[in-house]
Formats: sequence, structure tokens, C-alpha cells
Amino acid sequence: MQNEIQIYTDGACKGNPGPGGYGVVLLTDRHRKELSGGFRKTTNNRMELLACIEGLSALKRPSVVVLTSDSKYVVDAMAKGWSRKWCAKGWKLSPSKPAKNPDLWSRLLALCDEHDVRFEWVKGHSAHPENERCDILAVEASTGKELPPDAGFEDPAQSVAGDDLFSL
Repeated sequence: MQNEIQIYTDGACKGNPGPGGYGVVLLTDRHRKELSGGFRKTTNNRMELLACIEGLSALKRPSVVVLTSDSKYVVDAMAKGWSRKWCAKGWKLSPSKPAKNPDLWSRLLALCDEHDVRFEWVKGHSAHPENERCDILAVEASTGKELPPDAGFEDPAQSVAGDDLFSL
């Protein structure tokens, strides 16, 4: 029987848009890994999405995952199937309104097809230890010097590259 992997995520942005970062904590019964990164100009929702993407991208094989986030935007869109509907409609919320962040939603949906992921929401800044740690990682990452561009935000024709860092 495969053990569940716990992934905790958070995104931060000073200004919106502005400098932003993401933080991720991955936990198994034997391992802990923390990931973070920052960008010079992005949005809080992009960082929330990218945290999920980076956490799932770090897994070396298909896994059973509980992904916990304080982002209702991410959790509701995934748990309620909204993101798949946006994709099916050509990334439209309605005929005249495009969905935001299709580059990141596409990546997240593809990763969720590789893994068995259950999304759970936790209230932000409510003393949840792993959510608080992710917040610290995200805020610290957003304050780095010489942050790279968020290509998907600054040049939507580009996509944000991720690192594959976590072995299970």
C-alpha cells in the first residue's frame, strides 16, 4: 500500500502585481523537503498555483497526494472541477471572459492526471505549522535580489519552468 504524500503550499506577493514567491513543504513518513522561489513581477494567484505545480513536479513517481493550500482560488477550482471546465471551454470563463493563468492551470491539470491528488483548504494565518512555514518560505523568496521574470505573467507566450527536486 502506498503512503500518502502531504504537500503544503502557499504563495505571496507584495503588491498585486509585484514581487512574489511560493513556498512548499513535502512530507512523507520518512522525508521532508522544502521548496521556494521568487519572481520580480507576478500575482498572488500565480504564486499559489506555482506552489502546487512545484510541489507535484518534485515527485519522482505517480503518488497519492493530499495537497493543502490556503488558496480558495486553487482549492475550489480543482476540487469543484472549475479548472477542467475552463480548459474544455478553451480557457474561457464565459464566451467573452478569458480565464486567468491558463499556462499554470494547464500544468497543474497535467500533474493531477499523473498523481492521485486530493485538494484541501486550510485557513491562512491560523497557526497551522506547515502553512505558516510555507508562508515564511514564500515571503522570503519574494524578497530575493535579482529575481527572475515570471515569463507567463510578463510574456504570456512563455511558460514558467520548474525544477524536479524531490525523490521518493
